[in-house]
Amino acid sequence: MKGALSPRRLFVLNILLAGLLLGLILATLLFSCSTNGNRAGRIAARDRDRLAQADPRELQESFRLVARVASPSVVRIDVEEVRTRMIPGGEDAPWFDFFFGDPYLDPPGEEGAPDREGEGRFRTQGIGSGVVVRRQGDLYYVLTNEHVVGQADEITITTTDDEEYTARVVGTDTRKDLALLSFTSSRDIPLAVLGDSDTLQVGDWVLAIGSPFGFQSTVTAGIVSALNRRGGPAGNISDFIQTDAAINRGNSGGALVNLRGEVVGINTWITSQTGGSMGLGFSIPVNNVVRAIDDFIETGAVRYGWLGVSIRSVTPVIAESLALPSRRGALIHHVFRDSPAHRGGLLPGDFVVTLNGVTIGDSDQLVLEVGELPVDEIARFSVVRYGEPLELEVRIAERESDREIAELNRRLWPGFSVHPLTDEIRSDLNLSKERGGLLVTTVERRTPAAAGGVRTGDILLAINGRETTSMVDFYREINEGGQEATLSLLRDDSTVEIGIQQ
Repeated sequence: MKGALSPRRLFVLNILLAGLLLGLILATLLFSCSTNGNRAGRIAARDRDRLAQADPRELQESFRLVARVASPSVVRIDVEEVRTRMIPGGEDAPWFDFFFGDPYLDPPGEEGAPDREGEGRFRTQGIGSGVVVRRQGDLYYVLTNEHVVGQADEITITTTDDEEYTARVVGTDTRKDLALLSFTSSRDIPLAVLGDSDTLQVGDWVLAIGSPFGFQSTVTAGIVSALNRRGGPAGNISDFIQTDAAINRGNSGGALVNLRGEVVGINTWITSQTGGSMGLGFSIPVNNVVRAIDDFIETGAVRYGWLGVSIRSVTPVIAESLALPSRRGALIHHVFRDSPAHRGGLLPGDFVVTLNGVTIGDSDQLVLEVGELPVDEIARFSVVRYGEPLELEVRIAERESDREIAELNRRLWPGFSVHPLTDEIRSDLNLSKERGGLLVTTVERRTPAAAGGVRTGDILLAINGRETTSMVDFYREINEGGQEATLSLLRDDSTVEIGIQQ
C-alpha cells in the first residue's frame, strides 16, 4: 500500500522511539537527583547562613549582664560555732593533742582550755551564701539556708566589694531549711529582685551564684532540668527546682537566677556520690520563701497553716479498695479531734483531690499547700468519701511545733492504719487464700488504738460486729460507729476483741 512503512523503516523508527523514551527516563532521573541534591545543598547553606547571622555574643552578653546585675546582691556567709567535747587524758595526754588535736581547739592557758577532766572547747567553721532581700533604713536582711547558720556563735557577711559585717539571726525554719539574717550598713547595697518561680519551665537557662568552697561571687550556668522534685533534707517540704548548673559546698543559700536577673530559687542541696557537683543541684522555689521573709521580720518565725490530719499517698491496691477514680490526691488516714479538719467535717478515709481549686498530686503537695495557707482562712476541699465526691470548707489554724503536735497524739483517731489483704500478703503471713479482712500496718504511739492494745500485724476482721472486707468498709464503720468502736482482730490464730474510743 502506498504510504505504508517498509519493515526496515518501521524497525528504524522503533529504535528511535525507544532511544527517545530511554533518554527521557534518564533525564528525569538525573533531574530528580540534581533537584534533591540542590535542595539539600540549599537547606545546608541556609542553616549555615543562619548560624553565620546568629551572634553567639548575644547569649554571652546576656550571661554577662545577669552576672553583673545579680551578683552584688549575693553575699558570702562565714559562720563559727564553739563546741565542747571530752579529750582523753586532758592535759596529761599531750601526745593525743599532737596527733589528733583539733586545729581550732583553744590553746592551753586561755579561756576554754582543756581541764584535768579532759573537757575543752573547739571551734567549727562553715561557709555558705546568702541573698540580700530587704532593707529597712540601715538594716539589711539576708536570706539563706537554716543548715548554713546552724547553731553559729559568730556570723560574718562579706559583700562583693569585700566589706565585712557582723550579722545576727532574725529567725530560722527547719521545715523549708530557711534562715533570715540581718546586718547594719549605711552604704547602698543592691537588693535582689525576686522573680516568679511558677513561670519556670524545663529547659530554661538559669545561673547559680554563690561562694562554692569559699570562692566568692562564683557564677555557673545551666538549665532547669526538672521541676517539683521531692526529697532533700529530712522533713523539708519544698518542691525543688532541679538544675544542672554547678552547685557545690558553699553555694547553699545562694541565688538561682533567670536570664532577667531575677532570683527564682535559693540553692540548697545536691545529690552526689563524691561530695562535688554531678549535675544535680536543687533549689527552693522563690515563691515558697516570699511569705517566710515577712514572717521572719514580723515574728521571727515562719507561720504555717495547720489542718489537723495525718495523710499519705495511695498505692493501686489501696485506691481500688477505696473505690477511688484516680491515685492523684492524698488520703486522710487520721484526724485530730477538735482540730480544724474535725470541726470542718473531714473524716478518716477522705481522699483530697483539690484544695482551693488546685489539683493535689500527692500527700507531699497537700502538706506544702496547707502550710502556705494564711491562718484563719477558709479553705475549700474537694474529697472522695466512700467512692462519692464531696465539697467541704475548713478554717485553717496556725501550726504548732512538732513537739506540741506530738503531744496531741492521744486525740488522733483512729490511730492505726490498715491495708487490703493481697495474695502476696496472705502467702507471707501463711494465711489461707480465702481469708478476708484487713492488715494492720501501723499503730501510732499514745493514740486510742495504741492504748487499746491494737498491734501491727493484726488482721482486722470486723468493727462493731460488721465485717471489713475493704477499706471503704473500714472507714465507714470507724466514722459512723460513734465515739467507740469494738474491733475483732485475728492475732496468732486467735480472735481477740478490743475496744477503742475517741
